[in-house]
Amino acid sequence: MSKKALIMIDLQNDFCSEGSLAVNGAEEAVLLANQLQPFFDLIIATQDWHPEEHHSFVDLWPVHCVQNTTGAALHDHLNQVRIDKIFYKGMHEKVDSYSAFFDNEHLYATGLGGYLQSKKVTEVYLLGLATDYCVKYSCLDALQLGFKVYVIADACRAVELNVGDSEQALREMEAAGAIIISSSQIMQASS
Repeated sequence: MSKKALIMIDLQNDFCSEGSLAVNGAEEAVLLANQLQPFFDLIIATQDWHPEEHHSFVDLWPVHCVQNTTGAALHDHLNQVRIDKIFYKGMHEKVDSYSAFFDNEHLYATGLGGYLQSKKVTEVYLLGLATDYCVKYSCLDALQLGFKVYVIADACRAVELNVGDSEQALREMEAAGAIIISSSQIMQASS
């Protein structure tokens, strides 16, 4: 019997309104994550988990999600009771890791792919932060690994370094084979 997993990507303090790399509307994604959890067989969370000297802090991003800091913690309003497992990413100083599955160079796997396969998961549903980075790269890797991938668009929020990045990311994911859906479709289908 195949299972469906909800993967909640980087719903962490540093990406929320008071954080060092705040994403507009992040708290709304957290609230939707809580509402969606009961509809899934398996709940996964990911966390950016950077060492203090992470290379991306130099010129790419402000210092964020440093291991064992308040900024790296999952948001207080996120219901964590149902989470089956947390996967950490971005732990290597010299290489970043946007995807929940691999680092950006595909040198290190987080273990998420194998874990999902061991749990007989065939369908993954992605939400979280941010649409145009970690959600997008997680989606593309999940497709490469053979999962059927759904992106819950209204439960994602984007960095939008450039206007339109969010829409462009959704188009890329869809073109690669992902199915773009809304949270209401999941809740209505299960009622």
